[in-house]
Amino acid sequence: MMKQVYLILAALMLLCLAPMPYGYFQLVRFVAMVVFGLMAYQYYCRNKSIAATVFGVLALLFQPIYKIALGRATWNVIDVVVAALLIGLYVLEKRSEKKTAINYQPLPPQDQIKIEDNTIEFKLDGKLSPKELVYVANEEDKALSELLEKHPEVLEGWGQMIGFHIIYLPLLIKKLKDKRVLQYRAPYLNDVELSEISIGNNFLLQYLENPSDKEKIKQGFIRTEDIHRGRDGKDKATNRFYPLSSKSGEPLADQLHRIGKQIAIEKERHDRLLEGSTQSYDEWGDAECDSANFADDNFSPEEQEETINELMEEVRERISKLRQRGIAEYLLEQLIHPDNRLSRLVITKDWRILLPDYNNMEIKMEPLVKAVYLLFLRHPEGIAFKQLPDYREELTGIYNLLKPSGLTDRAIQSIEDVTNPMLNSINEKCARIRAAFVGQFDDYMAKSYYIDGQRGEAKKVALPRNMVTWE
Repeated sequence: MMKQVYLILAALMLLCLAPMPYGYFQLVRFVAMVVFGLMAYQYYCRNKSIAATVFGVLALLFQPIYKIALGRATWNVIDVVVAALLIGLYVLEKRSEKKTAINYQPLPPQDQIKIEDNTIEFKLDGKLSPKELVYVANEEDKALSELLEKHPEVLEGWGQMIGFHIIYLPLLIKKLKDKRVLQYRAPYLNDVELSEISIGNNFLLQYLENPSDKEKIKQGFIRTEDIHRGRDGKDKATNRFYPLSSKSGEPLADQLHRIGKQIAIEKERHDRLLEGSTQSYDEWGDAECDSANFADDNFSPEEQEETINELMEEVRERISKLRQRGIAEYLLEQLIHPDNRLSRLVITKDWRILLPDYNNMEIKMEPLVKAVYLLFLRHPEGIAFKQLPDYREELTGIYNLLKPSGLTDRAIQSIEDVTNPMLNSINEKCARIRAAFVGQFDDYMAKSYYIDGQRGEAKKVALPRNMVTWE
């Protein structure tokens, strides 16, 4: 559809050479701004920065809001050049489409064929998603790699047809960088250190259970079919390998067609083996709570997570995007080993919370939430929720420092609620504090900064106080 838009816009541009009413030129400007803006965004998503920049500049040039006066003759030249660019782009993408087009017709799984044993075991520290096909290569196929890098949409479309997400590791790691996932997992790394993290298509081969299996693998996809416990007590993955090559003499479309059919048959056979298996789960009753210790009885990380989901949708969505699953999660675990490299925590004179060793990250909270956090930060020994009424005056003083304009009736009531152990207000504040940190970096390190503790015990911030600075 987008290619047809190229031709339509090119025709509109060329019509600008004729004497047209003023409104027509305004329409062309608006259409060009929208189309070029969309093209810039699409090229950016495909990691084509030069094309994204070119069309971004064209969108700004043609925008009708702040007109750029260049004169009729100059604009005519620009219209012709841009029209030629669009037509050329249409021709190039049409040719590229013919070269990379794959017509896939899924075949019924009951259509039995002889399938060679293609099982390969990998040592497994984390579970890979059963809905992922990961491209691996012991020997690089230059033509195939170029196709995967420059036209990922080809295999993505095929993957959607057979119900799988196609993973090309070099592109995956780049996406993880672009989406700031690596920064989330390792906030102590600077931009230079992050840029040095790379990965090749042979990365997963180091986790083969039997290194001799490497000889079976040249280029192709692996798929996790089953997770089982090995004799050594560790989880292992039974994977299936599907060779793919540009040098085999078999058209790429036929190879993908055959792989799709083979996967369908294997899945049907595997599902039949699992039929009839049942799992039973123990049901646990809810323990009765002492109403006088309601807040403490209801304090737990899991329940805080539920509160986060209910109270802070924006934070929840951010965390969901940053926490990866499947092969992405496995790669992050292998590439970035959280080493508990904690940052100092600085409370500035204007009561900002900074983490200087995490690229000067600022943790933002609402005034009352921040007041609760500072209260617990002042008490390294911790505070039991049932003793919160004893700290009401101190909390009020901290809140006054954050909001020197004075206490409102609503603020006074909120402070009374949060120091009442019979209410859930303190749990909500602790959930918000946790979300403020977990929304910025991984819980593995964040747990040292937020308020935590066991039921019935004093809750505290675990960060050593020699790492806390009050300016």
